[in-house]
Amino acid sequence: MAALGGRGRAAAALLRRGPGTAAGPGAAPRRHRHKEKWASTAPRIASTRLALHHFDTSYSLRLGALWPSVRAGLLCEQKYGALLNNFAAADHVPQELEPLNAADFVSEASQKAQQWQRGAAVGAVARGCQEGSGEGRTVMQAEMMAQAEMMAQAEMSPPLGASISSKIKCYTFPRGDITRFRPARPDSLGLLDYYLMDAASLLPVLALNVQPGDFVLDLCAAPGGKTLALLQTGFCGHLAANDISISRTKRLYQILHSYVPREVRDTVSVTSYDGRDWDQVKGGTFHKGAGAGSVLLQVLVDVPCTTDRHSATEEDNNIFHKRRTKERQMLPMLQLQLLMAGILAAKPGAEVVYSTCSLSPLQNECVVERALDIAEAQFNISIHVEDLSHFRTLFQETFSFFSDCRLGELVLPHLTANFGPMYFCKLRRM
Repeated sequence: MAALGGRGRAAAALLRRGPGTAAGPGAAPRRHRHKEKWASTAPRIASTRLALHHFDTSYSLRLGALWPSVRAGLLCEQKYGALLNNFAAADHVPQELEPLNAADFVSEASQKAQQWQRGAAVGAVARGCQEGSGEGRTVMQAEMMAQAEMMAQAEMSPPLGASISSKIKCYTFPRGDITRFRPARPDSLGLLDYYLMDAASLLPVLALNVQPGDFVLDLCAAPGGKTLALLQTGFCGHLAANDISISRTKRLYQILHSYVPREVRDTVSVTSYDGRDWDQVKGGTFHKGAGAGSVLLQVLVDVPCTTDRHSATEEDNNIFHKRRTKERQMLPMLQLQLLMAGILAAKPGAEVVYSTCSLSPLQNECVVERALDIAEAQFNISIHVEDLSHFRTLFQETFSFFSDCRLGELVLPHLTANFGPMYFCKLRRM
């Protein structure tokens, strides 16, 4: 073997390679190699970490000095409210919660609005009385009082009084109180006494301001908290609850069966259409029936979003997973399409409330602004953005609001009031 020399070693190498192979000039003998599988061996970055990195980059620019406290709120346990179920025997709930220092924040806001109205009326009377004197002063005072009462009644609907349904009751614990609610309990008929939800989720429902007999479209209804809140008003002539997700629609059915009696469920139609095609599917409007004429269709468009609190804390179904990058990038387009479908479904004079649970201006104000442009340019539809600044004043003791929204209102998470995020904007089709 030692005498083979260079030519013999080359032949041996060729034999090891086997037939059908040729060695090029300077070719090295083949060695066993394996391709490293990066998908399985490289460390995976958690979706929550990706979400927080994105939030730190974008939200810190928008919120500035507020961002550290908002970030801390996102990462801490969420605060809940207990939405009383008017369809159940729930008289015991206030008696149980009020001794624990929980309060119905909706009723408190309504009482506050009434006090302001009365204060404004008294101020008007006082100013009028200063202008009178002698015997005519008593007559003038009575006349001014009557006028002030009429003014107060006229002003109670927009913007303060009528924006708050007297039938919706939701208990929350005070700022800084992190007491948890007990699980809901069924009454003798099996209906649960209250529904635990982010109390800020009620604000879009209150903003929609459903009136008796209104037909309401909840375009992205599942899992069903806002749908249930709409039914609690007792005003829905008919409620169309739609969601494209079959699995989420099942959750909606469960909530309806757990909280709503059959006769009320009969006024709800649950569908699983793509909300972007609602105008083609349902013709864009509802009608009460033969001879009754058409009615306004109020529309709630609570769109899919980055769900910031979930994205920052939960790996399961996280939209910041690398496999969902394209889906996340397309969210603003999806949101715009859904909002446009809601606008087209509403009749002139009807209202549309757009909402997300994100802090992102790209998903909030920018979507609304783009929808206004498209409605005007492509459909010749004029949209008026309603002023909801009174919500900030009425609910400032319960929620922490961002004061610099270009359009609509935004609830910020805060350690002492850890609700939200919740963005909502009200549009009226002119």
